[in-house]
Amino acid sequence: MTTEAAGTTKNNLFSQQDYLAPLPIPTGEKPVDMVNMIWRKNDIYLDIGNFNIAGGVASIWFLSLVFISLGTYMARISPHDGIYILSGLVLFLGLPTLIFIYNLIRPTPLPIRFNRQRREVCVPREDGEYWIVPWETVTAAASQHSSVSQAGKTTSGMLFISFDNPDPLAPEDNKHWMWGFNCGGNEASMSTWECIRSYMEIGPHVLPQSNGFEKSRASLKGRGLLWGTCCAYVEDFWLHLRKGELWEATYLILCIFLFGGPLIFMLQTWKLSPPPTLDYPEIIEWSKPLPSEQWAKRSDALEAAIIQREAELAARPAS
Repeated sequence: MTTEAAGTTKNNLFSQQDYLAPLPIPTGEKPVDMVNMIWRKNDIYLDIGNFNIAGGVASIWFLSLVFISLGTYMARISPHDGIYILSGLVLFLGLPTLIFIYNLIRPTPLPIRFNRQRREVCVPREDGEYWIVPWETVTAAASQHSSVSQAGKTTSGMLFISFDNPDPLAPEDNKHWMWGFNCGGNEASMSTWECIRSYMEIGPHVLPQSNGFEKSRASLKGRGLLWGTCCAYVEDFWLHLRKGELWEATYLILCIFLFGGPLIFMLQTWKLSPPPTLDYPEIIEWSKPLPSEQWAKRSDALEAAIIQREAELAARPAS
């Protein structure tokens, strides 16, 4: 990833890149976990995972629903057209579905761990290797691309986070590593990045409520994965109703039909409850709490950059 100063924006005709780090200065957006990446958090470290079961299930479920509904409707008018549409469903979603199933049965990728007390990041690599990277050297950028067609303008965006191998003697193909999160746009990417930045620079209390991957299996109450998922989903529905949260209750009902909500919850519980952890002996020791007087501090350069950025954000006109 090309390293530009944090806060820099580059605009092209159909794209925009916002560079967020280094140095990790405020983005001006609220921290929002757009892609369920927060797997585990406490006052010592934050585990970030890139295994979006909800997005995969929701996309396949919704597109299948559209194809099946359209194919059924067209079959009433012209049986041949209905067969063509249903065949298109197999061709269009067959390979993505197989890839999704293959990723489900593979071991869950390990998370990246951000240690706020040491201000370092543990990046697991292949064959039991891992990097310990200084937090202030992490590179992040939000990339947004637009396209125009007869259906109108569509916009997609990614958050890219890049790490450099601290070993100066590492081979060329093992010097850099990058993660990408499909967030939907630059503002969403900034909100996603702000979860990590705010955790490291402010604390865990400013992050949104955890997705509860560590606790979701407990909600099944020993009833088995399938039946327990259905019961937990109904219990959540009635809980929202009792609290008068009509939109949340309605959303749960819509998710059943539009996105396969119970299936998402069941697969997430099976695959990510509890989420995998870093069990290297050195990292277990590295993850232990430090006395507050031993906590690492911001560099002077980052301190000055944050003060300047906060002043710029404060001077912006209220929207």
